[in-house]
Amino acid sequence: MQVLIPAALQSYTRAARVAATGDSLAAMFADLEQRYPGLRFRVVDERGLLRPNMRIFVNGLGVRELRHALQPEDAVAIVLALSGG
Repeated sequence: MQVLIPAALQSYTRAARVAATGDSLAAMFADLEQRYPGLRFRVVDERGLLRPNMRIFVNGLGVRELRHALQPEDAVAIVLALSGG
């Protein structure tokens, strides 16, 4: 599957899009972590939950569960939610 990487995380991947494998978001992040150490921790916290400032879209639909099933043809976008005041 193709994964869109936000600019803030491209220091890990050196690319805006990368290929990944996995049958769930959790497996996809494990695959990405093997190739891009440190990336997963920026998106998933130590409890195994998505960080509050991260959004994941699978084929354009927002997803919060790391157990969400994926297919090889899916398009995944990791989006960094902006906050401020």
